[in-house]
Amino acid sequence: MKSPRTARVTAGIAATGALLLALSACSGARSGGGAESTAGSGEAEYVLKFSHVTTSSTPKGKAADFFAEELEKASDGRIDVEIYPNSELYGDKDEMQAIQSNAVQMLAPASAKFTTVAPSLQVLDLPFLFDDPSEIPEVASPDTAVGKAIYANEDLEANGMKVIGLWDSGMKQIHSNNETRTPEDTQGKKYRIQPSDVLRSQFEAWGGVPTPLAFAEVYSGLQQGLIDGGENTYSNIESQNMHTVQSYVTESNHGYIGYVAVVNNDWFESLPDDLQTVVEETATAAAEYNRSEAQAVNDESKRVIEEEGSTEIVELTDEERQAFEDLVVPSVYEQYRDVIGDEIIDELLARQEG
Repeated sequence: MKSPRTARVTAGIAATGALLLALSACSGARSGGGAESTAGSGEAEYVLKFSHVTTSSTPKGKAADFFAEELEKASDGRIDVEIYPNSELYGDKDEMQAIQSNAVQMLAPASAKFTTVAPSLQVLDLPFLFDDPSEIPEVASPDTAVGKAIYANEDLEANGMKVIGLWDSGMKQIHSNNETRTPEDTQGKKYRIQPSDVLRSQFEAWGGVPTPLAFAEVYSGLQQGLIDGGENTYSNIESQNMHTVQSYVTESNHGYIGYVAVVNNDWFESLPDDLQTVVEETATAAAEYNRSEAQAVNDESKRVIEEEGSTEIVELTDEERQAFEDLVVPSVYEQYRDVIGDEIIDELLARQEG
C-alpha cells in the first residue's frame, strides 16, 4: 500500500525540474521505447520496499514520496516503489535487520541508528557540527573526510548496505517541561536520545540523564512521565504531537539530524546497469528536493506549535547557546576520536577554529 502523494511533491518537482528532466530523458533513452521497456504495461520487473519511521508530512516523508514517484517515472515503470511510513512496517528496533535480510530494500534512518553497524557515522551526531543546514554540502560532500565516512563506509558495505544519499531532517531543539536556558536547567532530567554514544555523552556533559527510546514511543514516554524531554527537529516534534505534552521547546540548534539513505546492496546489484544509474540519479534528485523542503517544513511546524499556544518557544541568546557548546566542544569530539577517526576530527576542529 503506497502512501498518498501530497501537493508539495509537485512543488518540489518544479524546484528540481532541470535535473529531473535530464533524468527522465536519460531513462527514456535507455529504454528506447523498445521491447525491454515496460512503460504502460503495469508490470514492474523489480519491487523496492522503502520503510521509514516518520509521517509523510515530514522532510523524510516528503522526500520518500518524491523518490518513489520519480523512480517509477524514470524507470518507465520497471521499478515499483512501495512506501511504508510512520513505522507501519518496521520501526527503530527492527529496521536494520530488515534491510540486511532484504525484507525491505531501502531505509533512510537517522545516522545515530547506525551505531552498532557503522560506529563512525556518529560523526553526524557531534554537537554543534554546524550552525545551519546550508553548511551541510560543504562539510559532508563526498570528497571531504566526513563525506567519505558516509558514502564510502566500509562497515555499511560489510553489512550489505549501499549509501545513495544524505537527507536532512533539520536542526535539533530541546523539548522539555521546564524552561531550559542553561546547562544547569538539564540537571537530573531524563532526555530521550537515539541510540548513539555521542548523544549520550552530550547530555551527560550538560548534566542530563540520556535515555534511549524508539521514536514511536517518545510521545507515550513523555505522556507517562518516563522521560522529561528530548531533542528533535521542529517537524518531528510537531508531527508526533510531542509539543502537546511538553511546556517548552528551546531553540538551541545544537545538533543535526541527517538521514543516511541506503539500499540493500544485493538488490541494487541485481539491477541492470541502466537501472542502477537511474536509482542513483533519482536519489540525488530526492536529496536536492529534500534539502529545499526541509527548512520550510520545520518553519511551518514551528509556526503550528506557536499558534497552538500550549508550548512556549525559548530562543537562546548567543551567550546562552555558547554555554552549552563550551561543555561539549572539543571535549566530546576528542572523546570519540578513536571511533570516528583522526582525519575527520582534525578536519572538523580545524574548521571550527577557522
